[in-house]
Amino acid sequence: MPGYGRTDSEWDELVSAGREFLLEHAKLRKPPTSYTELNVTLAQRTELRPFDFERHDERAAMGHLLGLIVERDQALEPSDPPLMLSALVSYLNVNDAGPGFYQLAKELGLLPLSASKAERDAFWIKQVNGLYGRHGS
Repeated sequence: MPGYGRTDSEWDELVSAGREFLLEHAKLRKPPTSYTELNVTLAQRTELRPFDFERHDERAAMGHLLGLIVERDQALEPSDPPLMLSALVSYLNVNDAGPGFYQLAKELGLLPLSASKAERDAFWIKQVNGLYGRHGS
């Protein structure tokens, strides 16, 4: 799991803290958080260096982290159909998930490879609502 200049133990800590934060979000049925808020929260909770979104490799590392969070969440609490906890992260000031979210959904067979914008939007909304239904109070 090492990569992007982080050790295995750092990735493990980031995955745990990120999953916990996103589960808290789902339980409270809060609107999706931003990559920026997630980044700040991870740095505060783990005391590890934040991701530098000015750098392409650091943005890719955040996407990698979200994929690891989805993987860990499915291993700990499998759902059918699978729910992607990363659906609760969107771009700042944009009501949409990032392209990595949709790419992962396609890789997991949850979204057709040729999905239209409308299909992607419907999938994202279904994922968010599924997470709120599963974890919300």
